[in-house]
Amino acid sequence: MYASGAFVAEHVESVADEQVQPNGVDLTVETVLEQREPGRITRDGKTIGERQALQPEERDTPHEDGGEQWREDAETFYLPPGGYILQYAETISVPDDHVGFLYPRSSLMRNSCMLNTAVWDAGYTGKGEGLLQVHHDVELERGARVAQFVLAEADHDEVYDGDYQNERTE
Repeated sequence: MYASGAFVAEHVESVADEQVQPNGVDLTVETVLEQREPGRITRDGKTIGERQALQPEERDTPHEDGGEQWREDAETFYLPPGGYILQYAETISVPDDHVGFLYPRSSLMRNSCMLNTAVWDAGYTGKGEGLLQVHHDVELERGARVAQFVLAEADHDEVYDGDYQNERTE
């Protein structure tokens, strides 16, 4: 059974009231990365390919009525089609007896984007990331809500103690 949004919010750091939903908490964009070098996954381990943080851009954007131009601030990522790594701004702590899942907000799908992520095991703490698949140009503003984190009750023998424990929390 999925937990309430209020319960989930107790396990997510730096959450504003508008991020708490009935069944989870919205996560926001902190950084967008682009993988530059190949990675490697073997039976004995893994290597994450080199990644580069994209810089938000300032652009002149036409006004909706076609009139004057205004200057966007430098908090917007302009992403052409491709694959990107999104890093979330919030720190997650998955409690014992639970497992976490992350789902894209519908506004991503409605803009031809998909967000993929892995299971978040009991005991995991960190600022996670997901794979953003962009199928049509999109603009993402830093701090925009892009995903919803949910917790479900789960049995487990141990808690997470892997390579990504406490990622980007220090």
